[in-house]
Amino acid sequence: MRIGQLARLVEIDTQTIRFYEQQGLLPPVGRRENGYRVYTKKHGQRLRFIRRCRILGLSLAEISELQQHQDEPHQPCNAVNVLLDDHIFHVQSQIATLQALEIQLVSLRESCKDGRDVEACGVLSGINEKETHKR
Repeated sequence: MRIGQLARLVEIDTQTIRFYEQQGLLPPVGRRENGYRVYTKKHGQRLRFIRRCRILGLSLAEISELQQHQDEPHQPCNAVNVLLDDHIFHVQSQIATLQALEIQLVSLRESCKDGRDVEACGVLSGINEKETHKR
């Protein structure tokens, strides 16, 4: 099948498919005499896997590593578990950072509840204070 057909089948943009090819996440693609790429069912399976991994927030490097493990199905999956544990830790760290950010934003917002003029805006002065304290 051609790239447009594959893109519709797996619901991924053609440019994204080309990008994944450049990154080495797809197996080599054959070409017809006219130069058109010829994709197979295996390409569709790989693209679906990549898309699911991206939804889980996995990096391209992590996806590549998972694919390497997938290509050697008779090895123990300890390395896969370690990769996922590391990713879970990273996600938990991001959540903690976002929660701290939320607390700061809510605090800033609460500093300006009434209809003041901008020159007396609690949000803007609060941001300026935070910047001043960092220096």
